[in-house]
Amino acid sequence: MSHIRDMTRGRPAVLIFAFAMPLMFGNIFQQMYTMVDTLVVGRFVGLSALAALGAADWIFWLILSSVIGYTHGFSILISQHYGGGRPDLLRRSVTMSILLSMVIAVVVTAISLPLVRPVLRLLNTPAEIIDGSARYLHIILSGIVVMTAYNMLSAILRALGDSRTPLVAMIIAALLNITLDLVFVLWLEWGITGVAVATLIAQVVAASFCFYAVSQIPELQAVPEEWRPDRHIMKQLLKLGSPLALQNIIIAVGGMVVQSVINTFGVVFVAGYTATMKLYGLLELAATAYGFGMSTYTGQNLGARNFERIHKGLRAALVMAILTAIIISVLILMFGSSLLSLFISGEPAETAEAIEIASHYLRIMGIWLFILYALHIYRSALQGMGDTVVPMISGFIELVMRISIVLFLPLLIGRRGVYYAEVGAWAGAAVILIITYYHRLHRLEQTSQTRL
Repeated sequence: MSHIRDMTRGRPAVLIFAFAMPLMFGNIFQQMYTMVDTLVVGRFVGLSALAALGAADWIFWLILSSVIGYTHGFSILISQHYGGGRPDLLRRSVTMSILLSMVIAVVVTAISLPLVRPVLRLLNTPAEIIDGSARYLHIILSGIVVMTAYNMLSAILRALGDSRTPLVAMIIAALLNITLDLVFVLWLEWGITGVAVATLIAQVVAASFCFYAVSQIPELQAVPEEWRPDRHIMKQLLKLGSPLALQNIIIAVGGMVVQSVINTFGVVFVAGYTATMKLYGLLELAATAYGFGMSTYTGQNLGARNFERIHKGLRAALVMAILTAIIISVLILMFGSSLLSLFISGEPAETAEAIEIASHYLRIMGIWLFILYALHIYRSALQGMGDTVVPMISGFIELVMRISIVLFLPLLIGRRGVYYAEVGAWAGAAVILIITYYHRLHRLEQTSQTRL
């Protein structure tokens, strides 16, 4: 059932592309059910419900991204041990990753649930949508343990070069989520509650599918002793995962600041912004796929000490990523407004205003999309090398750029100034990542030559 792949041999471009393609399709299905959530709420529940969903987005992402950061960081060590041909360390890193991720999920759940309403109020959430946002968040955050399990198990599979099984899991989850959206929202009329419940059920199925796949991999058949806590490996895992979790938290905090400013512009502006941010996932879906491919490829080749192959892989991935970004940008500029109109309904004047807001924002991000794609490639290469600190610093730069632009640019050009926050954040982060990558690679090559 599982399709693990050794990425230390073969043509880098072919390996990375073959790894990334299933992830792209998986991301498409993931975005599909995210978009269906938005479409069903926006078209059949109303503009206020769509705004409530949008007001909850960054809070949910703050919580979930911290967990994803840990699981991604843990998978770096797994890929390095797999590439280095160390089955004993591979099994120990997998078992300790699972134990740590479950503990983290329980702690995150316990902390986040009581803070939902205080944070919504802190973000200036309009009074007419705060109840809907809080209800959605309380339901969805109750399932963080399940979402963590899915992300950890799929990260293990990706670390071993298997991007196909997570794709199948995501397809099943997407189709189930869409079906349940229609049942819960249109038939049972549960509104925004139905969207949250449908998402959780779909995640349970996806996690179960990945669990079965992992359990069938012979290289991961651990004996009971290998489940005992190992402080040394846990320390290594946390050293890799903590900066990535903090990086995601920092990025999410910047998004929440943007959301707090957006919320002051009224429900119509919030709805337009929300529609664009739902399409943001489509803009980024190939970038994250290439990024995961680059991280796994780099980790395995670092473990095998194939430093020259790392840079060959980066060049190949960068070319593919930039070309993909250009294609997506053209499609977005041509069809973006039509897609946005699917998510928004209501009074004609309000609908037209919301679509105009969303279209303007989407056009700006589409034009500069290639920056985001380059950022993902360089960030993922550094993470695969075991450097998760500089990517964390890049997240802090994103925070500073995003907040600075959203607070000050609107004073000069009006509320449309917030449209440039994302692009500015991408550019600021990309600079430090590119410089650091070439410095790190040069040091690795020097170290290798010294040992020889």
